[in-house]
Amino acid sequence: MDLLKKIKNNWIKKFSYPFIIAGPCSAENEKQIINITKKLNKSYVEVLRAGIWKPRTKPGMFEGNGEEGLKWLVKAKKLYNILLATEVANKEHIKLALKYNIDILWIGARSTCNPFTIQEISDSLKNSNKIILIKNPLNLDIDLWKGAIERLIRNNIKNIGIIHRGFTIYKNYKYRNQPCWLEVLKLKEKYPNIPIICDPSHISGNSKYIYEISKKAINYGYDGLMIEIHDNPKEALSDAQQQITPKKLTEILSKILLNKPIIKKYLNYLDIYRTNINEIDENILHLLKNRFLSSYEIGKIKNKYKIDILQKNIMLKQKENYKNISKKLNLNERLIQKIFDKIQKESIKMQLKS
Repeated sequence: MDLLKKIKNNWIKKFSYPFIIAGPCSAENEKQIINITKKLNKSYVEVLRAGIWKPRTKPGMFEGNGEEGLKWLVKAKKLYNILLATEVANKEHIKLALKYNIDILWIGARSTCNPFTIQEISDSLKNSNKIILIKNPLNLDIDLWKGAIERLIRNNIKNIGIIHRGFTIYKNYKYRNQPCWLEVLKLKEKYPNIPIICDPSHISGNSKYIYEISKKAINYGYDGLMIEIHDNPKEALSDAQQQITPKKLTEILSKILLNKPIIKKYLNYLDIYRTNINEIDENILHLLKNRFLSSYEIGKIKNKYKIDILQKNIMLKQKENYKNISKKLNLNERLIQKIFDKIQKESIKMQLKS
């Protein structure tokens, strides 16, 4: 039996639709947490989120306030009667989160990438009734995501959901992380009982795109949104560019819910596939740019060491390689040959310019 089909989404039915989680990327100080919670529009937002432990790319950056930050969250909950959510990455985090009765725990993208980390988290939460949300892994590896969910199910953790926060693809022209909507929606369609929440903050990486990502997620039938907010985004200690104010959040949510279009399913899927094509095309263009830059550097080396720019034997080998790959991928060989003929000609021009 497929373990993922055992998941029931009863827990999310207790909440309003769409289920909204909002709060700062990081719990920076008590005043900030209390001020943000006070400004939240409770008619939309049911859960306050805040990072207590921050996994940063480089050492020496702000890495969160740890247990002290949990105390600030608890105080905000008592004052404003709101549920709490935070990220956990190991058994010590879980121990403290449970000590302070945090309502929802989420597993970050970096943790989802590591089965050892997921197993430790799963073992620490065995038989727990807490709501556990799992962010997608950094790279587009749906099986890794599914594997993380299964590890929780095997430990009798019933209240599970997933968070779509985008993927690290070769290059992203517009967003911080590419949504790859099609792959995620295939997962959603296969496992409709798994609640799915979109994280437009991490997909966009820029506050000006929060609305368009949020709207698209709701149109695609997502169960909710997790959005980063800050009372003064420019002064945020982490992810300043992607955070919005509580007032802006209310504007975005009210606009989405008031103007939610009724879209026929076939039109919805046309949009999904068109978006998928755009994402792929953007990556092709970035790859072409880097290919031509490499050709330019090759030209500089050839000029320096008096090597002929045009090397027919190498070009013939490349063409044969493209032909073989085209066969394996069941692509139109003539079309691929025409495309690469033009690419090779442009590459030679780049080398002559260097």
